[in-house]
Formats: sequence, structure tokens, C-alpha cells
Amino acid sequence: MRKNWIWGLSLLLIGGMASCKSSQSAYKAAYEKAQEKKIEEPVTTGTTPVAEQPVVTTPSTTTTMAPIREQSEKINAVDGNDALLKSYNVIVGSFRQRLNAQSLCERLRADGYPAVLAQNAQGMYRVVACSFDDRATAVQAREGLQAKYPQFTDAWFLINK
Repeated sequence: MRKNWIWGLSLLLIGGMASCKSSQSAYKAAYEKAQEKKIEEPVTTGTTPVAEQPVVTTPSTTTTMAPIREQSEKINAVDGNDALLKSYNVIVGSFRQRLNAQSLCERLRADGYPAVLAQNAQGMYRVVACSFDDRATAVQAREGLQAKYPQFTDAWFLINK
């Protein structure tokens, strides 16, 4: 008698759990409904973003007018080739770990930048994207770098002593 109860309860439990499972048709119906909403939204709001696009481009030009951070310190090239470092250096990264700095430096070199890994007296590794003798050329290079790489919006100048 006890076995019958156990078997009966286990069958009810299995049957109850199987009935809770969602069917594939329910998933398909929800997916199709979501796809219909996606298709409908761009059609109804397609004219609004076009009118707003000029507004989006205006702030990007004002961000280039922001003052550029400058810092003056003595840095040395890690590979010993200090001739690559000039007066104005565009810094895109500053790291405590050499491996992190090397990784960013190698990515820039792969994209054609004359990137140099440098180190200051406090042991910080600076990733120099490019180096110039005059500030005007350095400003142009910084703006070009920021246009190509949006993640470098905080690129700054290091004036090598």
C-alpha cells in the first residue's frame, strides 16, 4: 500500500512538472510579436531622428574645443630609444602594469601609429601615440586620433623635460 502511494505521488509530481514547461509555439508567438514591434518602430519614428542629427554633430565639435590637459615631466623610452620622444607627446594611456601598457602600444603600432612605451620617474608607464616638436601639430594629431578612436577622448599632452 505504501509503495502505491509513493508511485502515485511521483507520477503526479512528474506530470505536474511536465505541464509547467513552456511550449515551443508560445516562444515562437512571443518572438514574432517582438519582431513586429521592431519593424513598426523605425517606420513610425524614422523622420524624427533625421531632424535631430545636426544637433548630435554640434556637441562633438565643442568637445574638441575643450582645454587639453598638459603635464610636464621627464620620460624615457622603455626600449632605450629616447630619440623617438620629442617635446609634445600625445598620451593615450597611463598604466602601473607594463603588460597593459605594452598591449595598448602594440595595438596602436598595428594601426600604423609610431607608438612608444615610456616610463616616468615614479614608475608609471605612458603610452605615447605620437610625438612632435611643436604644439600645433600635436593638437592636430590628437584630434585625428580621437576621431579614429572615440575611446581616447581623454588623450592629453606630456611635455617632455
